[in-house]
Amino acid sequence: MTPSRAQLTLPEVEALAREAHAAQRDKAGRPYSEHLAAVADGVRARGGSDEQVAAAWLHDAVEDDALSERWLAGAALPQQVKDMVLALTKRDGEDLAAYSRRILATPGALLVKEADLAHNADPARLAALDPATRTRLAEKYALVRALLGLAAPQPHAGRRD
Repeated sequence: MTPSRAQLTLPEVEALAREAHAAQRDKAGRPYSEHLAAVADGVRARGGSDEQVAAAWLHDAVEDDALSERWLAGAALPQQVKDMVLALTKRDGEDLAAYSRRILATPGALLVKEADLAHNADPARLAALDPATRTRLAEKYALVRALLGLAAPQPHAGRRD
């Protein structure tokens, strides 16, 4: 019997994700790692588990070819993390309904996707995009939220100091 490898810690997963996406920029030209950090923070803020936070750091790694599916299969990660990452990986040509069904069928993945959508649809983030891209993405995010049964995000209420 082979001894089991120690699982990667959250700081190790974060470092791996940051390194894997180091050369990548988002649609507004910002370092992609900012998006990963925002999703991980969103998962934490929603009461997510360490496994969900790890999946948040890795949620786009396979889809963006930053890490391979083979790497993920062999990584020292809980199976639940691997399952969530694969559920959150949209395949070429896959329709949003099939993608959404897979997320809903995978324990823990919905919370990660909710945090991902919240950051992707953040008005400040969308404002940096050209109007056509902003409209296209806002419509896509609204459709995915509906397919997942998530309520529309509420505008931030004004602060009273």
